[in-house]
Formats: sequence, C-alpha cells, structure tokens
Amino acid sequence: MPYRVYQKPWFVKTVFYACSFVILLVGGITYRNISDLSQASDLVTHTYKINVELEQIFSYLKDAETGQRGSIITNDAQYLEPYYSGRENINNSFVELRELTKDNPKQIENLKELNKLIDVRMACFQKSYSFYAATDMNNPKFKENFLAGKNAMEAVRNKIKEMILLENKSLEAQQVELHKNLKVTPIFLYFVLLMALLLMYGAYAKIASNLKRLKKSNMQLEMFKESTNLSEIVSNHGNWIWNVEEDTYIYSDNLYRLLGEEPHAFLPSLEKFMEFVHPKDVKKLNKAVEKMMASENLPFTYFRVVHKSGKVRHLKAFAKKVVNSEGKTQLIGTTTDVTEEIKSFKLLEQRNHELERNNKELQAFNYVASHDLQEPLRKIQTFLSRLEDKESENVSETSLKYIDRIKTAATRMRLLIDDLLQFSRTNKADKAFEKSDLNLLLEDAKQDLAEVISKEKAVIKANELPNIKVIPFQFQQLFINLIGNSIKYKSETRTPEINIAYSKIRAVDEPKIKKKKGSYHKFTFTDNGIGFDNTYAKKIFILFNRLHNKDEYSGTGIGLSICKKIVENHKGFIFAEGQPGIGATFTVYIPLK
Repeated sequence: MPYRVYQKPWFVKTVFYACSFVILLVGGITYRNISDLSQASDLVTHTYKINVELEQIFSYLKDAETGQRGSIITNDAQYLEPYYSGRENINNSFVELRELTKDNPKQIENLKELNKLIDVRMACFQKSYSFYAATDMNNPKFKENFLAGKNAMEAVRNKIKEMILLENKSLEAQQVELHKNLKVTPIFLYFVLLMALLLMYGAYAKIASNLKRLKKSNMQLEMFKESTNLSEIVSNHGNWIWNVEEDTYIYSDNLYRLLGEEPHAFLPSLEKFMEFVHPKDVKKLNKAVEKMMASENLPFTYFRVVHKSGKVRHLKAFAKKVVNSEGKTQLIGTTTDVTEEIKSFKLLEQRNHELERNNKELQAFNYVASHDLQEPLRKIQTFLSRLEDKESENVSETSLKYIDRIKTAATRMRLLIDDLLQFSRTNKADKAFEKSDLNLLLEDAKQDLAEVISKEKAVIKANELPNIKVIPFQFQQLFINLIGNSIKYKSETRTPEINIAYSKIRAVDEPKIKKKKGSYHKFTFTDNGIGFDNTYAKKIFILFNRLHNKDEYSGTGIGLSICKKIVENHKGFIFAEGQPGIGATFTVYIPLK
C-alpha cells in the first residue's frame, strides 16, 4: 500500500500553516470588502452632499428670483429678503462644495464656471432692480437685462445639472467596479474556504490516525516496558542512562534490585551507586568512571557490590555513547549480575586443572604402555619362542597347546596396546595441517600394508586424489585402517577388491550431511567383503565394539574408532553402509577449506 501524503509527519504542520494563511486571507478580503462598502457608502454620502449643495444653490437663486419678482409686482421691499440672504447662503454652499470637490479637478473647474454664472445672474438681479427703482420698467434695457437674467438662470440650471450628472456618473462607475468585485469575491471565498475545509479534513484524518497509532504505540510501549522489565529480571541485568550535559542518571527497576534495593529506593546518582561497591573495587571502578567521563565510553568493567544483607555479588558494566533526537549526548549502559558466571568460570578452571592433571597421567600411561608394558610382552614372546625351539621335544602336547595360546594372547595384547596408543595419538587434534598429496599418502599406506596385500592378493583401485590440507600421519592412518579393515573382513570365495572414489560435492546435495552449508571432499571406500547388517552401521565406530567373535577375526575393535576420530579431527563426517555377503562402503566427508 503506497505511503499517502497525509500520512507524512510534515503534513499536519503544513495544513496548520495553510489554514492560518487561509484565515488571514479571508480576513484580509473581508476587511477589504468592508472597506470598499464603507468607501462606497462614503462616496454615496459625498455625492449626495454635493448634489444637495448644488440643488441648494439653485434653490437660493430661485428664491432670490422669486423675491425680486414679488417685490417688482407688489412694489413691496420686504420681498427682497431672499435676494439679500441668498448671496450669503450661496457663498456658504460654495465653501462647502470647494471642500467636497477638492480632489476632483473637473468639478473644481465646473464650480468656477458656476460661480461666474451665478455672479452674472446676481448682477442681472441688481440691474433689474435698479430699473424698477427708477420706474423705468418700459426701458428697453430693462427687458434686455431681464431676459439676460433669465438666460443666466437657465445657464446656472444647466451647469448644476451637468455637475450633478458628472457626480452621478462617477458614483455609478465606482459602484459598477465595486459590484464586480463583490460579485467575484464570494465565489473566490467559497473555493478558498472549501480548500481550507479539505485541508482541515485531511489534517483531522491525519491527527485521528496519529492518535490511533499513538494509542497502539503506547500500548506496545507498555507491553515492551513490561517485557523489558521481565527480561531484565530473567537475564539478571539492569539498564541505566547518563545524560552527559545535565549530569543526571536514570536507572531501570532491576538495576536497583541488582544492588539489593527496591525500585526507586533512592535518587539515582554516581555517588549513591558507589556506596554499594565493594571497598576493594572502589578505586578500580572510580578509574573506569573517570575514563568514561573523559571519553564518553565505558568498556566492559567488572566489580563487586555488597548488599545491605552482606551478600556479595559480581557485576559487569558496559556503555556506549549515543546522540538522541534532541541532539543531546547520552551514555546508555547495561549492568549484568555475573556472579553465577564467575562461579562457573572458577569451577571450569578447577576442572581444567583436573583435566590437565588427567592428561599428564594419560601421557604417563602412554609412556608406560609404549615402553614398560611392551617390554615384558617382548620378553614373554622371546622366552616362549626359545622354549618352543629348544624344549619342544621335552614338553607334552598339552603344554605345547598352552604355549601356543600364550603366544596368541601375548600377540593380541601387544596389538591392543599398539591400537590404544594409536587411538590416544589421534585424540590430539592440535597437530599442524599441511597441504598434502593424498595420492602419496595412499601409496605410503599401501606400503605399510604390503605384506597383507600381497598375502591376500588384494586389488586396490583409486581415482586421482586431490591435494588438500590435512594432518598427514593421521590421514595416512585413515587409509591404513579402512583398507586393512576391508582386507580383514574379506569374503572366503572372492579376491579382495577395494575401490576408492573421490569427488567434490555440495552439502545440500548430500542427504547424509545435516549441516546444509558449504562444500566437501567426498571419499568412498567400497569393498566386496562379507559386509554387515546396516543395523550396526553406527555401532561399528564405537570403541572396542566388535560384530564378530575374536576367534573368527583378529582385532581389538579400535580401528574404526580411530577412523572416526581422525575424520572428526578434520571437522568431517564418516558413514558406513553394509550388505551381508556382498560388501561394505565407507564414505568420508572432509570440508573444503
């Protein structure tokens, strides 16, 4: 299953920043829209004020015109009050309009033109009233001036309409732009919020997944902690951590137990730990700790601790430096109770001394067997031979039989001593391995067996044998014993034939080899002798084990045991297979080096 993006550790942090950005973006857009709306409202108010002031100016002019006409018609001067106050009001409106249009060059220009037109209209008012006061209303210039005033009033009205129209167009254009922005903004905000919701959902899914995994991890950690505590108790060791920068220590529960205390019985510290160390080991451990603090590393260190009960325990400590995820240096160590190992080691040393003593005794026995025991046998055989040569006519037939039995027993005993010496020599596997030509070793073995081979007319055939590293005299003895065994147990009806085959094989291809790794030299010794029942295939390699009566076949039952020992000294295997009346096969496997 692919590793989804939302499962990555940085996803939640990214979503958090993205959502924060979206919130700020939405807030900024909202603030801008509110500002635009406020600006639009101010613009409407601004336009309204300008329009009102313009309408007000025109109203003042109309009031002045109406008052003038009323005064002329009624010949009453009080109707001129709007005329007199109109100019001041118009000036006030102009001051307000100049302030409202100060950022609009076009309207400022229109305002100047309007002011001129109003001045013209007010001048016409003044002239018309002058003609009326002089009772010269029939004067053509009165009519002309009156008509000019009317035209000026119409020009003022048009200019005011023009200014109002310009202001309304400006307002309309800005409202269209604002409406366009307000129309796009909700769609944009919708998609932004939708994206934020998707991100938040992804973050929620990630957080929920993390919480689920965290819960599972916590359960596993609790189980691991419990199993660790149990493993510490079972394996009799405890863990500790030295925080180098803070110079503080953390002890596991079982480390307290190794000191003979209950978990958390005291605050972990180096000084407190030293109180439990055996007085004779304090100096040694202090030196190790000094090296530890200098090199931030603790090699295997052995020391003793004394429990409050007085019990002395042997401990072994070891530690390695690590840098944790926060970049802080820690020394993580383990301390093991090795009291039983020390006891076992001392017992092993004691038994090694006993073994060395036994080996010396065995060597002494070998010397006795090879010299002191064989010397009496040689004398017995010598005197028997002389007795047989010189006194054979003077002794009875029964005595001659006894002498013959004594000779046979002496010969068997000498053979037994020789085989025991040979077996004891093969027990020493510390002989040097040498690159040897096995063909030459085979020829030397045949030379040693030349007499018996010639006597039995035995035929020995062998493949080309390799040059390999062996213990030469032992491998030659292996050839001698296996060939001699085949000749000894020959068939009475067939000439002895022994075939020696060689090949290189892989362990996986040989069902007899249990260790299925590596390759081996395979030697097969096949004869046409009397064979044996396969039930005894393993027993024939046991020391002193014989399948036949000693009166039927000579021998001590040690020869094949020597073969097995030689093969084991070469880290190999030997197997035997037999078919009664047909022959036997001995297979030797020697590992390639």
